[in-house]
Amino acid sequence: MSYALPSVTRVSAAERGLTIADFLVPVRVGERVSPRVRDAGLVLAGTALLILGSRIAVSVPGDPVPFTLQTLAVLLTGGALGQRRGALASALFVAVGVAGLPVFAESRGGLEVITGTTGGYLVGFIAAAALVGWLAELGWDRHLGGSVGMNLLGILAIYLVGVPWLAVTAAVPLGEAVRLGLLPFLAGDGVKLLVAAGAFPAAWWVVGRRPSDR
Repeated sequence: MSYALPSVTRVSAAERGLTIADFLVPVRVGERVSPRVRDAGLVLAGTALLILGSRIAVSVPGDPVPFTLQTLAVLLTGGALGQRRGALASALFVAVGVAGLPVFAESRGGLEVITGTTGGYLVGFIAAAALVGWLAELGWDRHLGGSVGMNLLGILAIYLVGVPWLAVTAAVPLGEAVRLGLLPFLAGDGVKLLVAAGAFPAAWWVVGRRPSDR
């Protein structure tokens, strides 16, 4: 007796792969530029959003991990751009920071940030953007329930990389890394989750109300 796994796809085959960013570019602009130019512009916009999110950083006393809006920016970028473009935007953000530009939280930059205690979160941003983007392409962002699940998985992806990385680089037990790099941020990430989860269905509702722009 065989059992079929439930499909994770929430949209028709014709709509699969489309994300909200594909509808945010005005039709007149999209017709005048090539798809590659349009995608490059969207990736750069996503990277700019990540840099903006890192500008808002609050140090937590006794904790090597600051509170920032980067997680929210990653969720919005991944969900809006999709798997490939979202991952590229996050990867470009990390690459620019590693190159030495002060785009990371607390105006930091350089390879030492990646090899340090917070480097795992930056790597996790790329994984989270790809995961959230993939689920958005499958239609999870069209309704509130799916959007909550999509963004929750994105946040978990960041911590699954960031917390063990913190434990190794800080030479502390995993439990201590959880105390330092996860527990203080749960409330704030809960708020970010709700904001991101509500933003996508709202954006699709607006697109649906303006079919002439599609």
